[in-house]
Amino acid sequence: MKNATTRLLALFLMTVLTATGLSVPALAQPSDGDIRARIEAVPGMRVLGERPAAAGQIILDLAYRQPTDHRHADQGSFDQRLTLVHKSAQRPMVLYSSGYDLGSSPNRLTEPTELLDANQITTEQRFFGTSRPEDSDWSKLTIWQAASDHHRLVTALKTIYQGAWISTGGSKGGMTAVYHRRFYPQDVAGTVAYSAPNNTDDRDDTAYDARLEQVGSSECRAAIKSAQREALIRREAMTQRYARWAEGEKKTFRTVGSADRAFELAVLRLPMMFWMHQPTGGCASIPAATATDDVLYAWVAKVTQLPVYTDQTLEAFTPYFYQLGTQLGYPQFATPHLEGLLRHPGVQEIRTYVPRDIPLHFQRSAMADIDRWVRRHGSSLMFVNGENDIAVAEHFRPGNGTCDSYFFNVPEANHHISITGLRPNDADRATAALRRWAGRS
Repeated sequence: MKNATTRLLALFLMTVLTATGLSVPALAQPSDGDIRARIEAVPGMRVLGERPAAAGQIILDLAYRQPTDHRHADQGSFDQRLTLVHKSAQRPMVLYSSGYDLGSSPNRLTEPTELLDANQITTEQRFFGTSRPEDSDWSKLTIWQAASDHHRLVTALKTIYQGAWISTGGSKGGMTAVYHRRFYPQDVAGTVAYSAPNNTDDRDDTAYDARLEQVGSSECRAAIKSAQREALIRREAMTQRYARWAEGEKKTFRTVGSADRAFELAVLRLPMMFWMHQPTGGCASIPAATATDDVLYAWVAKVTQLPVYTDQTLEAFTPYFYQLGTQLGYPQFATPHLEGLLRHPGVQEIRTYVPRDIPLHFQRSAMADIDRWVRRHGSSLMFVNGENDIAVAEHFRPGNGTCDSYFFNVPEANHHISITGLRPNDADRATAALRRWAGRS
């Protein structure tokens, strides 16, 4: 009540002074220790709750009012969900997004946050989770609109956090951070993008096919292909198990079409999923051709994450697949070793994942524009990839016009990587660059 009364009194005095033509003195800000009051004073920001926090931290769940369309701010709005981990207004701020919803642990600190001992703001992307306009006009889900959400948020919070800002994210979150920089390059002092794909030409997927023929050992690659074939040779037994599981869990396949279509799609994506997520030594887990149906099915289900293809999971990820089908692009894999075993032509197309009442019109220039900016104008960018990650077969590359930027590979690593996993010299270089960008060197 005291804070609210103080703010009302300040507003009254400002109104009187302005009306009489007198100069308006700078209002005293609440102390750093009263960070909740300072956050609540940001126009459009609401504090939804406070989480338990370690000593020296305050964790707030927030909602920030964003325009549905940044070109027409008067045409509707929505609440973007955020989580703030506050340590000190004098420390750097790390802007983090997974590229999706907030997830179950939005207060988890990212590697750049820990390396810098920084504050962190975690954002939920528009159309994901509860950060969705009521009218769900899908045409407003673009990389520019999402970047403008971040720009508007950064501008608002820089009134409190005036130190250096660093953006980061992994996979789609890494892509999101780069897209934000392309449209608003001055918002942050540096960007660390982990495992960020860069599909510049969605019509050409040869880089992914080539990567699948190079990664790991020839024996492991052959074993994966053999397991794919066995899964489709034993299709009836596999899909019966899949359908029984779905029925027991009350899952459906209306969007993909059937359990059979979903299983075939999962098998086609299996090599990419294996190399993205399997730990070192995962090749030893691949079932032999003589494995029982139960063993083969359990392995395929685990590697391909079979629940992903049900309506109940796809619904939460429809914004992701919509973005793939309109701007980001996504690979389709050549599978000559599966000739004669496939039943559903075109099942790899993104339309398979998206309900038919949502229009998809692909913009071929979107990713080419991002790639061109990175190579010609990008600065203070760091790309960290896993050496065995198929998802980054096409990845960002600094060009002749890129300034103060870095590209690193984590040896023999998959999609889940870190700066500390780099070779020691590379880890030192990456950490030094990050600290320099943040003014902590």
